[in-house]
Amino acid sequence: MRIGVPTEVKVDEYRVAITPAGVRELSAHGHEVLLQSGAGAGSALSDESYAAQGARILPTAQAVFAEAELIMKVKEPQPSEVAMLAPHHTLFTYLHLAADRELTESLRARGARCIAYETVEDARGNLPLLAPMSEVAGKIATQAGAFMLEKPMGGRGILLGGVPGVAAANVLVIGGGVVGMNAAMIAIGMQADVFVFDRSVDRLRELEVAFDGRASTVYSSTLAIEEMLPMADLVIGAVLVHGGRAPHVITRSQLALMRRHAVLVDVSIDQGGCFETSRPTTHSNPTFEVDEITHYCVANMPGAVPITSTYALTNATLPYALALADHGIEEALARDPGLARGLNVQDGEITYEAVAEAFATP
Repeated sequence: MRIGVPTEVKVDEYRVAITPAGVRELSAHGHEVLLQSGAGAGSALSDESYAAQGARILPTAQAVFAEAELIMKVKEPQPSEVAMLAPHHTLFTYLHLAADRELTESLRARGARCIAYETVEDARGNLPLLAPMSEVAGKIATQAGAFMLEKPMGGRGILLGGVPGVAAANVLVIGGGVVGMNAAMIAIGMQADVFVFDRSVDRLRELEVAFDGRASTVYSSTLAIEEMLPMADLVIGAVLVHGGRAPHVITRSQLALMRRHAVLVDVSIDQGGCFETSRPTTHSNPTFEVDEITHYCVANMPGAVPITSTYALTNATLPYALALADHGIEEALARDPGLARGLNVQDGEITYEAVAEAFATP
C-alpha cells in the first residue's frame, strides 16, 4: 500500500504523523511511504533520516495526495487538504468532527473514508490513539496555567506551589481521565493544592490510590463546582465524551464566582470546549479574557512539544497503520471492532453515532 504523509498546515502545528522508525516498519512490510519534503522539520526530523529508512520524498502535498491510498496526518485536514481528498483515499488522523459541522460536511462531500484517531478503541473500551496526546496535553495544561497566573501574563500573580508561610494556589481539575490525571500529577509535583472532579466514584477511588492522598477527589456536580470556584486560582477542563461534543461544566454566569484574573485552561476545546466562554486559540495568541478571567484554549496543545508528541503518537498509531496497510482497509476494519469504531465518515455518510447526534443526522 502507498501511505502518504503530508506536512501539517494548521497554524502553529509542528508535529508529523510518522517517525523514521515508523517508515522502517512499514517499508519492511512491503509498503511505500510517500513523505512531503520538510514534513518532519518541526519535529527535528530531516528528509534524509526518512529516506534512509525507505521513504520516498515528494516536493508537495499535491504530489503526496495524488499517489497515496492511505493518508496519515496529525490534525484535522484544512480546506486546502480537504480539496485534495478523493473517494479512493482513506484519511487516518485526529478529526474531532462533533465540534465542526463545516469540516464534517466537507468530508462527506469528498467521499473519502475517514478514520479518527480519537474514536479508535481497544479491547477494554479505552482510546489508545487519544491517550498519548491526552497525557501530553494534561501536562502542558498545568504548565501553561502556572505561567498564565503570573502577573505579566495577565494572571493573579500567584506561584502555583507557594512558599513557606504563603499558601499554594488552588487548582481544580474537572475530569479525572487521562488528561485530568496528568494535569493533576504535574500540579501536585508543583506543590499546588489540587482538587480533581469526576462523576465516577470508581475512578475517584483509582485516583486516590494513584495520588497517594496528595490531591482531594470530589464527586462532580454543579453545586460542588460552584462551591469551589470562589477559591480557585487555576481551573483545568478535562471533560471527554467519546467522539461527541464536550458539555459545559462552567457557564458564563459562574465566572462571577471566581477570583479576578484566575485562569481557565480548556483541554476539551477540540471537542467544542467545556467552558461556555471558550473559543479556540493558537500558540501564537493563546489567551483571551472574559469578565476578567483568563482563558487558555489552544486547540493543539501537544503541538508545542512536537519532538515528544510525534514520537508518542507514532508509538500508538503504528500498529494500526500496519494493520490497515497489511490487510487492506475493509479487512482491517472487519478484523478489529475497536479500529472500526474509528470510522467516522464513509461514502458520504456519517458512521459514528456521537457525531451524527451532534448534528441531528442519521
